[in-house]
Amino acid sequence: MSDVAHEPAPEMVTLALTLAYDGAGFSGFARQQGEVRTVQAELEAALATLVGALVDTVCAGRTDAGVHAQGQVVSCDIPTSALGRADDLAHLVRSLNALTPPDIVVREARIVAEGWSARFDTVAREYRYLIANTTEPPLFTASYAWHVVSPLDLATMREAATRLVGEHDFASFCVAASADSLHEQGLSTCREIISIEIDTVCELGEPLIAVTVVGNAFLHSMVRTIVGTLVEVGRGKRPPEWVQEVLDARNRAAAGPCAPAHGLTFVRTRER
Repeated sequence: MSDVAHEPAPEMVTLALTLAYDGAGFSGFARQQGEVRTVQAELEAALATLVGALVDTVCAGRTDAGVHAQGQVVSCDIPTSALGRADDLAHLVRSLNALTPPDIVVREARIVAEGWSARFDTVAREYRYLIANTTEPPLFTASYAWHVVSPLDLATMREAATRLVGEHDFASFCVAASADSLHEQGLSTCREIISIEIDTVCELGEPLIAVTVVGNAFLHSMVRTIVGTLVEVGRGKRPPEWVQEVLDARNRAAAGPCAPAHGLTFVRTRER
């Protein structure tokens, strides 16, 4: 029997962190092998410095390379002692913002129930895609909007979008390799779209089209492929009813192009 005394495990607290980030300098949210810059790796490095130990994080929705976020939610467990006082969350936020690079901002920290998961306790995710539908290129929003010169018919785009609302097999709107991988694991490519709204907005004095998509969960590049498909309709290259054919095909080759990453932003989550 060993005489070595073991220190008791530290008391832990579960946090929900709300992040904003400019995705241009990242190879997506999720940490990766090798010298690849990701949001998760930067955040976990800041947490490790603050806590003095490795911290694993879980996000509400992985974003691809170049995709931005206004309200990404991340859950993690840290020692209660790292908070200073139990309610000293403002100090925690300031410390994390001092430790993260300037293209990541921690907007909020909340104490949540033990075992709470940003992935599994989020019931809906909202994304917004911006399109600059003007003859001249955008200036101030160039890094956050897709410049489409051809005039877009928003009425036909809205009509096409109605066919995507509800629960469907979105295999046609997923990167083919990812869809195949899910199917090989016996996992479904069915997802539920709660709403799609297409509106005109003005950002920094520039007219834009905003496509807002809310769903329970999303496949790899699903929102961007939805936008690319709707733009094909808006350009008059395809009729609105074509979108139903794309759904029924369950084949990525049937859908429109994947819209550029820089136009997409993860806006917010809805929790249980």
